[in-house]
Amino acid sequence: MVPNRSRSGYPDVANQSERLVATNIDLVRRIAHHLAARLPASVQVEDLVQSGMVGLIEAARQFQTGQGATFATYAGIRIRGAMIDELRRADWTPRSVHRNTRRISEAIQQVEGREGRAASDREIAQALGASLDEYHMMLQDSASSQILGLEGLFGEDAEPDRMLPGGDAAPLEHLEREQFRDAVVQALAGLPDKERLVLALYYDEELNLREIGGVMGITESRVSQIRSQALHRLRVRLQEWIHEAGS
Repeated sequence: MVPNRSRSGYPDVANQSERLVATNIDLVRRIAHHLAARLPASVQVEDLVQSGMVGLIEAARQFQTGQGATFATYAGIRIRGAMIDELRRADWTPRSVHRNTRRISEAIQQVEGREGRAASDREIAQALGASLDEYHMMLQDSASSQILGLEGLFGEDAEPDRMLPGGDAAPLEHLEREQFRDAVVQALAGLPDKERLVLALYYDEELNLREIGGVMGITESRVSQIRSQALHRLRVRLQEWIHEAGS
C-alpha cells in the first residue's frame, strides 16, 4: 500500500498518526481498566483514559517502523507511562509511607551487602529497628504506592521507558536495553522462590492478590507484603540502572 503523500511528495505523517490513534483507542481503555483493578477505588477509570490518550497521541507521533517493536507494544508502554505520571502528580500516598519505602530498600541493601544473600524478613525488620509485625505493616502500606512492576522501581523523576523497546533509539541505546533486560532477568532469578512466584502470578499470569493467595495457601495481605518486598529487593539489585534512568 502506498502511503498518503502531502503536496511536497512526502508521506503524510499527520494522517498516519491520526490513523494510529483512531485504531488504538480500545488499547487505552483496556490498559486503564487493567490498571484500575489494581488501584484504590478512588481512582476513576475515565481519568486514566484521559491521561492514557495523551500517551497514545505522543506514541503515534514518535513511532517509527522497523525498530523491532510493534506499535501496540510501543504505545502500550507510553500509555501506561502517561497514566502512571498522572497518578504520581495526584499522589495520595502519605509522606511517611514514602519515607518508610526508602528505609526498607536501604535496610535490604544493608543486610544483603553484609550477608551476601537474600535478606530474610526478620533481618530486614531488625535493620529497621522494628518488630516483624511492624515491618509487615510497613510493607503493606508501601504496597499501595507501588503502582506497577518495573515502572514503580525507577522513582518519580526517571524515564524507564527509554530502557524499553520502540521509538528511534540509537544503536548504543539498543545495546543498553538488551543489557537492562539481562539485568532484570538476573535480578528476578536471584529472588527467593516465594517472591519470584508471586511476581510471576501477578504480572505474567495476571492473577489478583486474592487468587494468588488461594494458589499459595496464604492470605491476601501476606501476598501483598511478599510482592512489596520483592519489588523493594529488585529496586536494590537494579540500583545502577535506576540511577542511570533518572540521570
